[in-house]
Amino acid sequence: MSKETDLALSCYGVTRGLSYEMAILPWGATEPHNLHLPYLTDCILSHDVAVDAAGKALEEHGVRAMVLPYVCMGSQNPGQRELKFCIHARYETQKAILTDIVASLRHQGICRLLIVCGHGGNNFRNMIRDLAVDFPDFTIACSNWFSVLPAKDYFDAPGDHADELETSVMMHYHPELVDMSLAGKGESRPFALSTLQEKVAWVPRDWSKVTEDTGIGDPHAATAEKGRRFAEAVVKKYALFIFEFCKCEMY
Repeated sequence: MSKETDLALSCYGVTRGLSYEMAILPWGATEPHNLHLPYLTDCILSHDVAVDAAGKALEEHGVRAMVLPYVCMGSQNPGQRELKFCIHARYETQKAILTDIVASLRHQGICRLLIVCGHGGNNFRNMIRDLAVDFPDFTIACSNWFSVLPAKDYFDAPGDHADELETSVMMHYHPELVDMSLAGKGESRPFALSTLQEKVAWVPRDWSKVTEDTGIGDPHAATAEKGRRFAEAVVKKYALFIFEFCKCEMY
């Protein structure tokens, strides 16, 4: 990767007057991920995927996107606040953060933002609808990177938290942050109500009653190669979206 390309991928470097067409905001949470992954897993992986996507969008489509620092304030389920150093950010807190970011970007003439989210508990849709009223010429897209493609096409037994998918992708990007000798089995208990299992209605899961090690899904089949294949496929999809988002008519 060239030095210019590297500078284009993160706001930690000097921009040198480069022109950017949009911004990408990685958003995660601060919470335990079983016993073998770091608390900031959702932040780290959303940022890594965003940086790779920005790089590919520039290399393949000539679109330059700025990757902002990740936001670590995530929304947590009941039973997670009791876990030491797990931080719950209210809807109002998250909306205030997003509003300030949008206002700053809009003031600078940037009118497109993609949120690359790594935490399933975050939900930005109502915030985005509100901000569309306040900033009608600013367009926000949001996406969970881990659900861009069907996990079952890449993994043997994906779960939904600190599972084979997340562990594999972390092995790909940061093997030094994965200690499989500590990994629990990620066994979980579903709701007893059949109608909740069938998603007739939704209630938040009580994390203390769902899992013993904070994981949902066995991570032991994870490999760096599985993580690489999935991450590269997701990045390719994001790069195409970035191009279309900036260059094509939406309707």
